Amino acid sequence: MEKMPGMAPPPSPSPADGMQHHTTTSSSHHAMIMRMTFFWGKNAEILFSGWPGTSTGMYVLALIFVFLLSVMDEWLSQCGRIDVEGRGKVSGGLIRTVVHGVRIGVGYLVMLAVMSFNVGVLIVAVAGHAFGFFLFGTRVFKKSGTDSDKGFSLPTGC
Repeated sequence: MEKMPGMAPPPSPSPADGMQHHTTTSSSHHAMIMRMTFFWGKNAEILFSGWPGTSTGMYVLALIFVFLLSVMDEWLSQCGRIDVEGRGKVSGGLIRTVVHGVRIGVGYLVMLAVMSFNVGVLIVAVAGHAFGFFLFGTRVFKKSGTDSDKGFSLPTGC
């Protein structure tokens, strides 16, 4: 194979352990390890530097937070279908736009949490989306027109 002038050599392969190693420029000069494969365990960084740390209680709190963010994302996806009749076209469009923007922001937070590559975070994110869809996306808790006195209806808040 002939080497082309001005061509750089290909990048070296990543470490075999599935980890990318980066160093920070802080005064402590410690190495930050960024996982590139899924792993089990409570020692993870989710969304914020140093959070949840090594505490089991904080890890459980982080999992609950991701679960609730996922449920909220599903709720907001249903809020996009809110009835804005009786409002002007502009104000109705602005309401839908704000709800959509918040939903996209919450969705990106869930995505970034899953990018911690922690299997527990992935499981609670999927479970939160499924539970949120069950509550807000199905007709299980919606009153039907014929048997409204039998049904249970969750307040949507939208």
